[in-house]
Parts: sequence; structure tokens; C-alpha cells
Amino acid sequence: MAADARAVRERYSAALRHGHGASDHTVRAYLGDLDDLANYLELDEDASWGAVQLADIRSWLAHMAADGKSRSTLARRGAAIRTFFAWAHRTGLIDHNPALRLASARPASTLPEVLAVDSVSLLLDVAQMRADSGDPLDLRDWAMAELLYATGIRVGELTGIDNADVDLAELTVRVVGKGDKERVVPFGIPAMRALVAWLEVGRPACSSHDAHAMFVGRRGGRVDQRQVRDVIHTLATLAGVPDIAPHALRHTAATHLLQGGSDLRTVQEVLGHASLTTTQRYTHVTADRLRSAYQLAHPRA
Repeated sequence: MAADARAVRERYSAALRHGHGASDHTVRAYLGDLDDLANYLELDEDASWGAVQLADIRSWLAHMAADGKSRSTLARRGAAIRTFFAWAHRTGLIDHNPALRLASARPASTLPEVLAVDSVSLLLDVAQMRADSGDPLDLRDWAMAELLYATGIRVGELTGIDNADVDLAELTVRVVGKGDKERVVPFGIPAMRALVAWLEVGRPACSSHDAHAMFVGRRGGRVDQRQVRDVIHTLATLAGVPDIAPHALRHTAATHLLQGGSDLRTVQEVLGHASLTTTQRYTHVTADRLRSAYQLAHPRA
């Protein structure tokens, strides 16, 4: 069965967004990998994906490996292509699945960058000292940094938080993660104090362009991920600690929870990992209580 490459791409994009609930980032990554394979095979808009063979895909991966692409990149791209061809075959757009026997590349088993407890404390102390100025954005930056480390949430989850998502009485925040899955994550007293300062002093000083967003800029618009990255880079520089991206605070929070005695299932639930295998990059521990384990284990609970 012939399948026009451009038409298939459009249908696949819609399936990822609406059928699988994939995030915009995931959709862009999967389509980018698909486009890369199409360019390598020199498929034009009228070409058929049904003509692709397993040897073609292996050649594409081998070409990237020779070009110096990491094992993690090869594993991710291979997984993306397997997902695409499985979908195309399942929906009848192609007669056979050429990726059915494509072996999974083993990603490099490397841990993400993690800050020591003392370094994180120094970074957050600097954020708090800047907030003492009373400047609304300094108060916001302190609250964002504290919440990132306290909860281990993703940067995209942080920017998506609305005022109604934060429960200061219960010390929890509701976030929407990958696949539009909601979860409730606890945080500690230091993050609560920073949030209260932001909500009572900082946020009212900003315009109300977005009345629902928890974190806004001086003009009232919801903060974006680039702004959060800039904030963390600035705080790391001022604190004299290794320059990190906001996502490193997520890895740091997970590592510190485990080092403090939390169990793997707790960390999986806090981070919102769909698979325990993802969480196992950090370590293996035992036990099974979310809130109590968090409060006992997290340095700033």
C-alpha cells in the first residue's frame, strides 16, 4: 500500500498530539527524527514510507554513529522511528513494519549533573538575599528556585502552574506532566515561605495580564522556560557554584531524596516518571511512603 510521505507525516503529528497526548516537545522531537530519516533516504513529498526497508534504517543509524552521535541520541532516534513505523503499520498506512526487528540501542548509562547539598543551599541563600531587596522579580526568582528544588518538577511544569494549583495549607502543588498527566507533589517550609513572599508582596506589584499564572513577569505575562533558565544560570553564577540548567535541580532533588533515605517508588511518584526504569538511573532503595518519606528525606522539607 502506497503512503504519501507528507500526508503520513501530518496524520502522525495529529496522532501524537491527540491520540497519545504527547507534549509539544515530544512531537517536535519525533517529527524531527522522522524528517531526518526522510532526508537521509532522499524521500520527497510524494515518496512512500512503504518502500523503506530495515537496512535503510540501520544505514541511517550507522551514518549518525559514524558522525559522532552519542549512544543516547541513537537510542532515542531509534525508539522514535520504531514508534512511527509501528503506528503506520497498525493504521494500515504501510504494508509492513520495517522497524519490527530493529534492535534497541543501549543508551549511555550516565547520571545527570547533580549539585551537592551545600551548593544548592548556597544558591538558594543567594536567591533569598536578593529577594530581601523587595524587588518583585527577585521574590519571584527565589520562589521559583526553591520550588524547583523542593519538588523536582520539570521547568515546563513550573511555568504551567496556576495560582489554584498551589495549596499552602497542605504544602502541595498540582502539576501537569508529560502526556497531560496530573500529579500532586509536596514541598517544604522554605519553599512555602518563598511562595508566600512572592504571592503577598511580589506578584501584586506586577500587572495582572495573566490572572491565573502563578509565576509572571513584571508586565504580568506568564514566565517561559527561557526566563527560568536565565534565572538559574544567574543564581549559580552569583553563588559561585557550577553553572547548571534548571533541569539539574530536578536531578539534584531526586538524588538528595535517595541519599536521605527515600525509596525509589517515592522518587518515581515525585518526579512523575512513567517507568521505574527511568528513576533507577539514580540508585536502588526500598520502602513505600510518599509524604512521610519526603518529609524525612528532603534537606529542605
